This record gives sequence, C-alpha cells and structure tokens, in this order.
Amino acid sequence: MVFEHTLNPVLFHLGPLELRWYGVMWALSFLFLYWYVRRAARQGLIALTDDDVDRLMVWLTVGVLLGARLFEVFIWEWPYYAANPGEIIAIWHGGLSFHGGLIGGLIAGWQFARRRNLSFLNLADVCIVPITLGQMLGRMGNFINGELWGRITSMPWAVKFSGADGYRHPSQLYEAAYDLLIFAVLWKMRKKSLPHGSLLAIFLMLYAVFRFITEYFRQPTVMIGPFTLGQVLNIPMFLLGYLLWRRIRKSLKTPAPAVESVMQ
Repeated sequence: MVFEHTLNPVLFHLGPLELRWYGVMWALSFLFLYWYVRRAARQGLIALTDDDVDRLMVWLTVGVLLGARLFEVFIWEWPYYAANPGEIIAIWHGGLSFHGGLIGGLIAGWQFARRRNLSFLNLADVCIVPITLGQMLGRMGNFINGELWGRITSMPWAVKFSGADGYRHPSQLYEAAYDLLIFAVLWKMRKKSLPHGSLLAIFLMLYAVFRFITEYFRQPTVMIGPFTLGQVLNIPMFLLGYLLWRRIRKSLKTPAPAVESVMQ
C-alpha cells in the first residue's frame, strides 16, 4: 500500500491572509517552551522571574528563527532563494534549518544567561526538553507541507508527494519519530539529579546519531563528498555533545550543582 499526499498545508484563509499548519506547529512549540520554562522557574529550578521568562522567550524566538532562516537560505537553499529573493522572508512557507535554529538558540540563550548571571548549562537543560518536542511538531509541519521528502522507495508505507517523481520515504515522519523518542528520554532523565549540561549533552549526541542515520532515507539537496550536508553538520554536533559529556563526567569527582526534577 502506498499513500498519496493530499494534505492541505493551509488551515484557513482570512481574506488575503492564510494560516498554515506549519506556523501553527511552531506556535505550539513556543507555547510549550514558555509554559515549561515558566513552570520550572516557579519551582525554583532556575533563577528566573516571570518577567525574565518573558524576556527569555523573546531572545530565544529571535535567535532560533533568525539562525534557522539564515542557515536555510545561505547554507541549504541559496540557489533557490537567490532566484526568488521575495521568498527569503516567507518563513510561513516552511524552510527553517534545525542546525541553524540550534546555533541561534544557543547563542541567544548564552547571551541571556550572561546578562542575568545565570548558569548557561542550567538554562540549556531546562529549555532543551520542550525544544525537542517542538522539533517533533516542526517535522510534522514539514510533512503537512509536503516538503523535505525522502528518497524513492518501494516500501509499503511510501508516499507520493506532489512535485516529486516516484514514491518516497516519509522521512519527515522518521525524524518526528526519533524526536519524540529523544523527548521521552529527556523527559525521564529530567527527574534525575544530574550536573548542569547533562540533558543538553544527551540531546546533542542522540540527535546527531539519529539524524545521521535518517539522512540515508532523506532526499539529499547538498552533497559534500559521499555525505549529505545534514550528515556533515551532525559530526561537530555529536563531538560537542560528547566533549560536554566528558567534561561533566570529570566534574562528578567533585561536588557540583545538580539539575533537579521538573514537574514531578
């Protein structure tokens, strides 16, 4: 059995304006992030006031969206956007790079933590849990948009996407599945007393490994030698997580601040 992709990416029209499922998914992601961080702050797990949380959301929103869009435009799809400059700002049509969003979010979070004299790793551990679920929702939005499809396959769950020849792996759903798995791991690990940075390190390593593997099912757009650009970007991501984990393991020899449970 194969499936025809007939999902409408537009939820509804309001005059000349349209609300797309992709935008709804990202809005839900940020709402969950806001709720989660606010709850953690009120439980005293991170030294933030309600006003601080509001400001943090602005920082993260700008950092993630700016980083994700810049990577998409200049690293992933520059030939297309160079030919269609009007599409550069049309983020509601899709086109946000995860790696760019991660870098933008980390930079924004680091700057915010530095200005508030907070532990950046503590802040990162609190934020990475809801961000992982948000990434899963974003991949669902990619599937509804019918973009970022996989390679041609004869598997029984193959999907016929509009504009794509043959039947394809629904690689967006593969990625949504491992994002959900990573979220489940982090959700459980958050209840343990771990040194700051542990959840971030676990996320970086798990995501890099899963994404590297699923790139073999995703239609490549940019190749660097035998690897896709996505695979190449995951190598430094994994190394960063591994080095952070090693640093944390070494810190266990001496007393260190711990990440307490969130919403037990």
